[in-house]
Amino acid sequence: MKYYPIMLDIREKDCLVVGGGNVALRKVAGLAACGARVTVVSDSFLSEFAELEGNDNIFQICRPYVESDLNGRFMVIGATDNENLNREIAKSAGEKRVLCNIADLPDACDFILPSIVCRGDLIVSVSTSGASPAFAKKLRKDIENICGEEYGIFLRLMRRIRKKALASEHAPEEHKGQFETLIKSGLPEMIQQGDIKGIDRMLYDTFGPGYEYESLME
Repeated sequence: MKYYPIMLDIREKDCLVVGGGNVALRKVAGLAACGARVTVVSDSFLSEFAELEGNDNIFQICRPYVESDLNGRFMVIGATDNENLNREIAKSAGEKRVLCNIADLPDACDFILPSIVCRGDLIVSVSTSGASPAFAKKLRKDIENICGEEYGIFLRLMRRIRKKALASEHAPEEHKGQFETLIKSGLPEMIQQGDIKGIDRMLYDTFGPGYEYESLME
């Protein structure tokens, strides 16, 4: 099966997670980190769920799942250790037209969750279309070694340069070559090395005065 890759905006969307174990804990944390409103339902929870209680976007309900828990949801993730229950969740989600993911049951899912590397605004997802999650994990670790935290800082800098440049009277297309120059300039490596003077020289040579690293990153 070929999956259609997509980056989904779930900010302020009502999402449901069914389950109270380690898998559910990861799913809840991941959804909340992307701005979703998450309700998690289970008749028992790991003690680690207590660490999420201060998050206003996470609501824990300690009781067995019922079908009406799906009402009004944008998405549901089934993460219980009961395959029959997980398939029941998937069937009901389909009837109610709620996006559904079931942990370890790709045939019951509307979508599967890739292995992810996140460096600030940089998100790299790796999927083997369910063929080998272990290999997806291995590739993710390889990418983590290639893309360090400096890539997130680099993208923050690029976002702010772009905002400043586009605020000028020039058309966006006029800056295309300048952005390409920065991308090819080795800025991530300069950031990793803490070479602020070198970064400032590069910015000056590319955009002229008014583009200093420290002022842009304030």
